[in-house]
Amino acid sequence: MLTYIWAIICAAVCLVADQISKAYIINNVALHEQSNFINGLLNITYVQNGGGAWGIFSGNTMFLIVVTVSIMLVCVYLLAVKAKGQPLYFWAISLVLAGGLGNMIDRLFRRGLVVDFLQFDFWQDFPVFNIADCAIVIGCGLLILHFILDWIKEIKEKKVSTDANNNA
Repeated sequence: MLTYIWAIICAAVCLVADQISKAYIINNVALHEQSNFINGLLNITYVQNGGGAWGIFSGNTMFLIVVTVSIMLVCVYLLAVKAKGQPLYFWAISLVLAGGLGNMIDRLFRRGLVVDFLQFDFWQDFPVFNIADCAIVIGCGLLILHFILDWIKEIKEKKVSTDANNNA
């Protein structure tokens, strides 16, 4: 039970950190301004993204809102029904939900624009991103890890079952 509470706390912290960092950037950094944050690793570059990941569907705010709300509803369902007894799965879905909510708040309250400000110093062509995006990516990574571990467990169980049948 404690791991689920920590997952919820972590997701909430991600959401709050996302919104606070975006407010800070809006109030303290000029649009398109770039400054070094961690030398050789990370820059702060304030951009406004009217699209999804990598700017896809730019200008289609209503479509992006509908897709995001749909994904968030699926996440809520998965948390309520499917994630019980599966802590890694719960963590993954919690982070995806928090990230989706962070970017949804931008779309709804910032004229359909998502505030992005983190840019790799060593990979300037990579899209600028934010903390919500990080939560989504980490959540998706954990989800992939969950499915891989589940698949390995299933293979081992089938092998044990097959071995037991062969020895009978």
